[in-house]
Amino acid sequence: MRDGLVDGSTVATVGHMYDSVEHLPAADHPELLAATVAGRVAELPSAVVFSIDPEIADTEALCEAFGEGPETCANCVIVRGKRGDIEKYVACLVLATTRVDVNKVVRKKLDVRKASFAPIDEAVGMSGMEYGGITPVGLPAEWPIWIDPRVAEAEAVCIGSGLRSSKLIVSGGDVLSLPGAEVVAGLAN
Repeated sequence: MRDGLVDGSTVATVGHMYDSVEHLPAADHPELLAATVAGRVAELPSAVVFSIDPEIADTEALCEAFGEGPETCANCVIVRGKRGDIEKYVACLVLATTRVDVNKVVRKKLDVRKASFAPIDEAVGMSGMEYGGITPVGLPAEWPIWIDPRVAEAEAVCIGSGLRSSKLIVSGGDVLSLPGAEVVAGLAN
């Protein structure tokens, strides 16, 4: 992919991000996506997908393998909050160079007494995605998606595809258009 064109279709201009692999229109390649993601990726017109070795799915390994900086990636973390017997979940999308402020910003906005990262088995089971591939695309409808302003403003950012064997590149604006998505100031530091 060069200059925002894939098979003649306009998508987000990603310049030379992860340029050594073939970028494919994500909506046309559900086989490269988790089933929950494939069902929703059409909502992201900028989305392209590329295959990777599952061994490099984690951000640090991915960036090292492709010679990219971590600022080109956004991580989606699932936070579980509790107040009494009530549990709430939220997906937080932040640049890989930052960390989610779970104990202040997320806990307060989620209106819970206690908040922490959801256990891996819970996040994987409830999202229908693989660990290392969790993405805001295709999450349960009742989960809000909170996006750090730096991600929302990104022309292009690499995120999970629901699988460890591929990644998506999308514009921050497209991610912000997902149902339940909103920009949250101070989400990450």
